[in-house]
Amino acid sequence: MKQLTAPMLDALAEQAQQSPRRRANHNLHSELNDPVQRLAIAMDPDTLVLPHRHPQTWEMLLPLRGRFLVLYFDVTGRVTERAVLGEECRVLENPAGTWHAVLSLDRGGVIFEVKQGPYMPIGEADFAPWAGDRSAEELNAWYARARVGDCFVQACQPAKNPCMG
Repeated sequence: MKQLTAPMLDALAEQAQQSPRRRANHNLHSELNDPVQRLAIAMDPDTLVLPHRHPQTWEMLLPLRGRFLVLYFDVTGRVTERAVLGEECRVLENPAGTWHAVLSLDRGGVIFEVKQGPYMPIGEADFAPWAGDRSAEELNAWYARARVGDCFVQACQPAKNPCMG
């Protein structure tokens, strides 16, 4: 039987806090080529998660401990949807190919991720080209205040109101 216990989550959160990336994961799948990837990811609020997409698979996220802000973007970097896992949202599924980013809102947060395998690292083309070269501090501060309709970059044009012509 595979399980995630409270002491395991505590240890995973501690690993993340000691890691230079401020993240750590515990896989429930046995191998990287398993057809379904299942893992707990501990992340602190200062970890950097660049806007990215998974073109080949959906991705399901569930908060095990703490809250996580999930932002969806269109191809220009405009926020199209915003949800806080662990508050109003309990489970979220990202469709394949959707630009998204995740921000841990709480120290010691652990999120559970499920997606189709085999494991494929995110390729350069699947990191948002409009994300630029920002620090984790700058990027995470923007995520925290971003609302639907906000643009990630200055070049993003304001949304047109269809009622205004």
